[in-house]
Amino acid sequence: MTSTNKDSGSPRRCDWAGSDPAMVAYHDTEWGVPVHDDRTHFEFLVLEGAQAGLSWSTILKRREGYRKAFAGFDAAKVARFTPARVEKVLADPGIIRNRAKVEATVRNARHFLEVQEEFGSFDTYIWGFVGGRPLVNKWRRMEQLPAVTAESEAFSADLRRRGFGFVGPTVCYAHLQASGLVNDHMVSCFRYAELTGGGTSGRGRRSGT
Repeated sequence: MTSTNKDSGSPRRCDWAGSDPAMVAYHDTEWGVPVHDDRTHFEFLVLEGAQAGLSWSTILKRREGYRKAFAGFDAAKVARFTPARVEKVLADPGIIRNRAKVEATVRNARHFLEVQEEFGSFDTYIWGFVGGRPLVNKWRRMEQLPAVTAESEAFSADLRRRGFGFVGPTVCYAHLQASGLVNDHMVSCFRYAELTGGGTSGRGRRSGT
């Protein structure tokens, strides 16, 4: 995910944003922004679990479909989905109609509520995996960007211990990136400078090190 500036009038941004307006908007306004809202955390867990084996752009195009199908990403409402409601969701063309993923989302909502009960909020729980502050990396080349880290492995293992599904280490790292617990924008991307205030240094290497 190097940064590019193919149009001299555009800011430099991570290559993965491409030219798709939805991907560019997501990159420019959401990806890497620290999240402290439980509903947003649940939304990303739903979408990232749905993404497994697919591209993010595929899921992003169906985001509103998921929002409608899963009660505005209200975990308490999703946790109460009945088998009949699950069948209704599986008939919805606005989402990826994968039974295992849909059923896992309902189970995950129930476990999400359990985490909230134990920690006061899911936000308090998840930020504990990065010491309470964003990890700020210094990647300069796409090949430096990891798919899994010690933090995502620990997060994944604990979620699975709690009964969550579709939460492997790669999915969990995507969540840490999307929710701003990790800043993985390339250092040449305009968003890197905008998001680095107050973060701790991470594992990124400076050029030549």
